[in-house]
Amino acid sequence: MKSSRQVLLYGNSVILGTVGASLKNYSDLEVTSLSPPFPELARLQALSPDVIIFDLQAAQPEAAFTLLDACPNLMLIGLDPSTEQVFIWTGEHMNALSAQSLVQSIRNHASAPAEENQAINR
Repeated sequence: MKSSRQVLLYGNSVILGTVGASLKNYSDLEVTSLSPPFPELARLQALSPDVIIFDLQAAQPEAAFTLLDACPNLMLIGLDPSTEQVFIWTGEHMNALSAQSLVQSIRNHASAPAEENQAINR
């Protein structure tokens, strides 16, 4: 198992900047920010992300959703700052938007067996 998780923040909204600053306080997360335009599938795959976080009101990165099919352990997290909801493309919903709840979800997903993750993501 990898010692750190690669987290990509896609976009340049205020909410992503705030979330990114909070997540960088966790030593087991390697946080990278990507500004639009979103990279093509091949480049995105080369970055080997474990998690991609984006603002639902600002963008929906098609390449990330395509990559989700090829990488069952990938977690996509869409943030909706207007409703303070988080949508995680593993079937999990959270009502409170906090860095700690995001980190806990990332850690829980990352430690689940691959077969379970694959079933959740499909």
